[in-house]
Amino acid sequence: MDRAKGVAYCGLACCLCGKNKTCAGCRNDGCREKDWCKSFRCCREKGLNGCWECAEFPCENRMFQKPKVTAFAKFLAKYGEKSLMDLLERNESAGVVYHRSGITGDYDLETEEKVESLLETARLKKS
Repeated sequence: MDRAKGVAYCGLACCLCGKNKTCAGCRNDGCREKDWCKSFRCCREKGLNGCWECAEFPCENRMFQKPKVTAFAKFLAKYGEKSLMDLLERNESAGVVYHRSGITGDYDLETEEKVESLLETARLKKS
């Protein structure tokens, strides 16, 4: 885990993404995909740290059709970035994989509730 990369504006975990080793994380001006990223543009325009700070969240952004993204952003709104990264790091130590081959991993579950449960399980086990 690279905590310096933090989380993306949408709530994805840049800190665990191995997709691009040279990326600094999207909130650190490291995102090569910012030209098409609605979350990046919208949060920058509104001066937000992430979608979870917006009164319109969750909006029509296609990213929020993915349970993982919405669950992570809701967690960020409730508990903050440090808490999310702590749980992701603990889960990683327990063998939970953010990305397997490609971009899917253990958090890519069918519902927000299942994603939240995976985060909560880590909290209950490790706290």
